[in-house]
Amino acid sequence: MKSLIQRILQSLLGFESYLLVFSLYKIKTLKWDRGEKDFFYFLNLIPHNGHVLDLGANIGIMTYHLSQRVNHGRVIAFEPIPWNANTLRKVVKYHKLSNVEVEELALGNENGHLRMVVPIVNGVKKQGLCHVITPEITEFNEGIQVEVAQITLDSLQSTIGVKIDAIKIDVENFEYSVFQGAKNVIQTDRPLVYCELWDNQNRLNCFEFFTNLNYKIMVVDKNKLVNFESKLHQTQNFIFIPNT
Repeated sequence: MKSLIQRILQSLLGFESYLLVFSLYKIKTLKWDRGEKDFFYFLNLIPHNGHVLDLGANIGIMTYHLSQRVNHGRVIAFEPIPWNANTLRKVVKYHKLSNVEVEELALGNENGHLRMVVPIVNGVKKQGLCHVITPEITEFNEGIQVEVAQITLDSLQSTIGVKIDAIKIDVENFEYSVFQGAKNVIQTDRPLVYCELWDNQNRLNCFEFFTNLNYKIMVVDKNKLVNFESKLHQTQNFIFIPNT
């Protein structure tokens, strides 16, 4: 039924108008979504004057909430898919988010280009499942393919020009590549990192990456931040905290 409604709305409104309506709706209702309680816990850890990177900003739902938290700081939102990035810019304009900067770029471990896909499932374009085409992802590969510009975060460090206090990242199993290209930023600025990771090798690589940089791997359990234990915690949401 949900897919049918989405297909009808995308057909009636057009894809980009649908994305804007959906984003504005989710922005209003996100705080009641039980699946996002970990994100809001992370949000409250960020100082109000902090500078935040939103990596994989998609259509601006979490970008909005990040911008409200750092009302005396700055959000730089990266989104490479053109339809998503256009919606993100519309959300920024609609809500007058003067502290948000949009970059239509993919981040990774080298500068160049990537092939990405907007999956189409049962006739519905799934903007939330857009991903880099890699052998590791065997589902949701049918859809609209686009070539996007890729850059390392480290190569932007001098351009950004401020200390990064927090990073939110959701790039559909491409996290380790992004972190590899952001090692200098993470080593220098020691930001808090909120990350969604599937239970696979990419997760293990990210764990090793942050452990080697003297970070703690933590999760939200019963509204408390605790050390992650694989036998106790079934989650995809992680908060990496630098050891002091």
